[in-house]
Amino acid sequence: MNVEVTPLPGIGTRQDFVSRSGRRIGVVTYRDGHFDLIVAKHDDPDSCVASIPLTTDESGALANLLGGPQLVAKLQEQNRDVPGVDTRQLPLAPGTPFDGRTLGDTALRTRTAVSVVAVVRAGTVHPSPRPDFTLGGGDLLITVGTSEGLAQAADVLDHG
Repeated sequence: MNVEVTPLPGIGTRQDFVSRSGRRIGVVTYRDGHFDLIVAKHDDPDSCVASIPLTTDESGALANLLGGPQLVAKLQEQNRDVPGVDTRQLPLAPGTPFDGRTLGDTALRTRTAVSVVAVVRAGTVHPSPRPDFTLGGGDLLITVGTSEGLAQAADVLDHG
C-alpha cells in the first residue's frame, strides 16, 4: 500500500492512500496535535466528502480498532495447527487496576500462563513488551495462551 505524505505548510501533514475502490482515505495531523479523518470524493481526490475531527484519544482508539485485529489474525493463522494455543486481544480500560502500572505488576504469565506478545497503543505496535513496560488505559494487549488462561487474564486486567 502506497501512503502519500503531503506537507501542509502552517497546518501539519496529510497522509493518505487510495483504496481498492478508488477512494482516497487519509488523516490530517495538525501541528497542535489533533487529527481529522478524511475521505475524498470518488471523482476528485482533492475534494473532501467527509472530514471527521478526532482527539488524540479517539485517533488512538480508531488505530487500535484497525490494527489490533490484523495482528491477532496473523497470530491465529500461525498457530492454527497448534492445538490448545489461542490468541486474543485484551483491552485495558482506563481506570482499571493496571492503568499506569507495569506489565510485570500484572503477573499475567505467573497467574494465568498467558504471554503478552505485543501492546497496541494509539496505532503503534510495541512487540514483546518487557516487564517494565508501563500500561495505559486504552492499550490493547495481544495475548497467547489457553482459552481458560485467556479468560483468567481478562479478569485479572479488569479487576486486579
